[in-house]
Amino acid sequence: MIYLNNAATTYPKPQCVLDAHAAALSNPPSGQFRSSGSFLKEDVFTRCRKQLGKLFGIHQPERIFFCAGATDASNKILLGLNLHDKQIITTVTEHNSILRPLYNHQGFKAEQLSLVGCDKNGKVSTQEIESVILNNSGRFKNGGICIINHCSNVTGMVQDLYAIGTLCKTYGLLFVVDASQSAGCIPLDVDKMGIDLLILTGHKSMFGVQGTGAYYVRSGIPFRPVMFGGTGLDSRKLKYNDDEFEFEVGTQNAPGIAALLAGVEYILSQGVEAIAEKERILMRKLYEGLSEMNPVRIFGSYDTNEGPVMSFQLEGLKCADVAYILETGYGISVRTGLHCAPLIHDAIGSGVDGTVRVSISELTTMDEIEQFIKAVTEITSSLTVE
Repeated sequence: MIYLNNAATTYPKPQCVLDAHAAALSNPPSGQFRSSGSFLKEDVFTRCRKQLGKLFGIHQPERIFFCAGATDASNKILLGLNLHDKQIITTVTEHNSILRPLYNHQGFKAEQLSLVGCDKNGKVSTQEIESVILNNSGRFKNGGICIINHCSNVTGMVQDLYAIGTLCKTYGLLFVVDASQSAGCIPLDVDKMGIDLLILTGHKSMFGVQGTGAYYVRSGIPFRPVMFGGTGLDSRKLKYNDDEFEFEVGTQNAPGIAALLAGVEYILSQGVEAIAEKERILMRKLYEGLSEMNPVRIFGSYDTNEGPVMSFQLEGLKCADVAYILETGYGISVRTGLHCAPLIHDAIGSGVDGTVRVSISELTTMDEIEQFIKAVTEITSSLTVE
């Protein structure tokens, strides 16, 4: 099988991730702060936090909290922040893991939200974000929140976080970044970019297992947990003060965090810049190969869309049919539909059918890309285009 659905979950995983996960399941279980003798050494949670901090330029790794994934993280962030009377800016490129928690937030009012559009490639204009702030200056007097998807899971467009972060600092907005699609394969420096809250998932380009993730909250931001329970620390305390909250409760996914730690250490050993460059070479081949076929419509271009994701359509075939032919006829796995990002499709003009999405990882090979291009060439050659 040729697996080109890495934007959903990466496959295969580095061997070190498989080994770490198996070892954690094979050895006696341990839990954060709970195991006898755990005070003698750093536990897997602390080590993983530190390595995540190193990877993402976070100088307060203790402010990284583990959870079940990006959807879990975004819900905890949006429910943990005080959104009452706060203006919220986000974009049409966002995933439903952001949009649905916003629209279904208790007490949410439509007038709180400003949706910024994007161009046909999925690029969000920093100038348009600033225009929203300036044209609604009175509404931002109580503060505001700007939520940005770093890399689109539909077009692979990477937003300029440095520019948007500077804008948020200038106007006093909290800057929330969804790095689900970029973490591990695109350089990201949280402190230099001025990111206040970061959403991470473990099972994509960080090579972890499904059901793992994390979120970062800069210290000093008013923030409450949405879950309470056992933590293994100070069990007699039942009522917390605002500065005493704990954000990881219950039995944590230690085997999953062990696998995530191995994935992060693998990325650090390779270098995220080197990973990004390797993937760019593969994406160049992909764009060049498909752009030569007349029935193929690509949403984006190699020159503008820098992420390891591409969307396209084949004239004369439904997207679902393209995926079916690729899987049953060629053993190639891709993804079709709206990709849980419903609003971007109006902006890029992909329609109700969505797109065929091809997504790679650091472990994707050039041979796999070439076989995919060959398969699409054969499919298009069999089409009769009027």
